[in-house]
Amino acid sequence: MPEKVVIHSKLEIEGIRRAGQAAAFVREELKKAIVPGITTKDLDEIARGLIDLTGGRSAFFGYRGFPGQICISLNDEVVHGIGRSDIFIDAGSVVSVDVGVVLEGFVGDTAESVYTGIPSEDIDRLLKKTRESLFAGINAAIEGNYIRDISEAVQRIAESANLGIVREYVGHGCGKKLHEPPEIPNYKTSNKGPRLQNGMVLAIEPMLNLGTHAVKTDADGWTVRTLDAKLSAHYEHMVLINDDKPEILTWPKK
Repeated sequence: MPEKVVIHSKLEIEGIRRAGQAAAFVREELKKAIVPGITTKDLDEIARGLIDLTGGRSAFFGYRGFPGQICISLNDEVVHGIGRSDIFIDAGSVVSVDVGVVLEGFVGDTAESVYTGIPSEDIDRLLKKTRESLFAGINAAIEGNYIRDISEAVQRIAESANLGIVREYVGHGCGKKLHEPPEIPNYKTSNKGPRLQNGMVLAIEPMLNLGTHAVKTDADGWTVRTLDAKLSAHYEHMVLINDDKPEILTWPKK
């Protein structure tokens, strides 16, 4: 049986565009607030205020019980980090923020990693190549290709940079719900997945590590970190399949 996909109407796509821009606004403003000395709880509170400014609400707060407004993951944390008043962002930290906004019934979802300082060669490689792998995946997201084409493009960049590819967490469809089919692995599988069709909206999100691909979950039941305690990075954009030129819905407006 073919894997299910969601094809959005023109009216829905307009709503998803607005939600994507709301999430992009929050992400870009949050980056300005990521400075040494701030707590991750402070950053979460800033995110709540920014989300309020968009007229939307957090797509993550309360989702399956998640307690934060956004996900804030530091250093060896991969995804799903929770803002805490006892965790300070230090100079020389990789800070990954994952933002989800629900606006008028539609969802915008995006993530980015930043570094608080001048990165070493290894950290620079991690950040640049994770971002590059995202855009390689986006460039493969054209009508007529398959999900596996996106996965293979991400994997090619990750492996060429000798980075571990997280396997337990993947990209996904997005739009009317935070997680819609299909899943988008960041590595090639035996299943080519569904064929890409105009009207599909995909959240492509490579999570790459400086060391092993293996991860573990903390006792809080949410925070995922690398098994070997090496650094991780996370980048995510939502794209609309639109003939041979994917539209990045979470690209910031000038």
